[in-house]
Amino acid sequence: MVTQKQRILIVDDEAAIRKLLSQKLSKEGYDCEEADDAVHVLKKLGSKTIELVILDLRMPGKSGIYLLPEIKAEYPDIAVIVVTAVAETSVAIQCMKLGADDYICKPFDLGDIALSVERTLKKRRLQREIKERYQSLEEQAGGQSQEIRGLFLGAIKALIFSLEAKDKYIAGHSCRVTEIALAIGRELALPEDDMEDLQWGSLLHDVGKIAVDQLILNKPARLTPGEYEHIMVHAQVGAGIVKPVVNEKVVAIIEHHHDRYDGSGLHQIVAGTEIPTGARILAVADAFDAMTSDRPYRKAMYDDAAYAELERCKGTQFDPRAVEVFLKIGKPVVDDLFARL
Repeated sequence: MVTQKQRILIVDDEAAIRKLLSQKLSKEGYDCEEADDAVHVLKKLGSKTIELVILDLRMPGKSGIYLLPEIKAEYPDIAVIVVTAVAETSVAIQCMKLGADDYICKPFDLGDIALSVERTLKKRRLQREIKERYQSLEEQAGGQSQEIRGLFLGAIKALIFSLEAKDKYIAGHSCRVTEIALAIGRELALPEDDMEDLQWGSLLHDVGKIAVDQLILNKPARLTPGEYEHIMVHAQVGAGIVKPVVNEKVVAIIEHHHDRYDGSGLHQIVAGTEIPTGARILAVADAFDAMTSDRPYRKAMYDDAAYAELERCKGTQFDPRAVEVFLKIGKPVVDDLFARL
C-alpha cells in the first residue's frame, strides 16, 4: 500500500474497464481520475497534477499511440503505462521508445497493473532523485564542473549500491563491471574524456532495471522470448532516466550496451563500429560478470569457461578488439578486482 496518495489518470473508451482499474488502484491508495478520449486527457492534464497516465492505445479519434508523444512532449515528468489489446511486444517496444515507461497487454491481471504502477512510480522517483542530487551538488560546488561530476558520481555510486543490495544476484555487479570496463579502456588508451564517459555509463548501465518486472528478472528458469525482450527494454529505460544529468555519449553507452556487434540484436539499428566504443567495451565487461555470477536459473560459470564463451562470440555478439584486450588482461584484472571488492 502506498503511504502518500498519488493521482493516476485512467484512459480507456470502455467505462467498465475504467471503473475496474479505478476500484483496484483506489484500494491500493491512489487517487484515480478517468478520461475516455484524447480531448478529455489533455483537459485533465492541464487542470490537475497527475503523476501517471494508464493509456489504452485503441481509442476512437486520436489513438493512444499518437497521443503518447504529445503527452511526453507537453508533460515530460508524467509517467505513462500503455495498455494494448495487441499481444505483440513489438508494439510495446515502439511505445517505450516513444517515451512510455511500461506496458500491459489485454486481457490483463489487476495484480499486474498494480505492480506496473508501483514499479513505474518508483522509477520516476529515482529519476527525480538523480536530478535533485545533481542540482544540489551543483549548488554546493559553485559551478565547478569537475567537482560536481566527482561528487555526483559518488552520490550515484551510493544509490546504485543501495539498489543492488536488495538483490543477492546483482549485488556489486555495476561496480565490478565498471572496474573491468575501465581496465579495457586503459589498455585501449582511450582519451581521458572517453574514460570518464565509460565510467559513468558502466556504473549506470543497469539503472533501467527498476522498470523491469522483478518476477521475470528473478525467474528461476530460462526466459521465454517475450520475457527476454521485456528485460532488454531496461537499456532504453535507463538511458531515459539518466538523460537529464549526463552527456549524450553516456546516454548512448547505456542505450546500446546490449547491441550485438553483428547487428542481430533485438530492434537493433546500428552494428559493428557504429555502436559507441564505450558500449562495445561495456558489453564485454557486463557479459563476463554476468556469466561468472550466480543467477536465479543457474550457478556461476568458472572464469575459464567465461573466457572461452567470450572468445566463441567474438565478432558476432562482441567487438573482437574489446574481447582480445580483455582476454589479454583479464586474469590479473579479475584477481585484483576480487581482492579489493
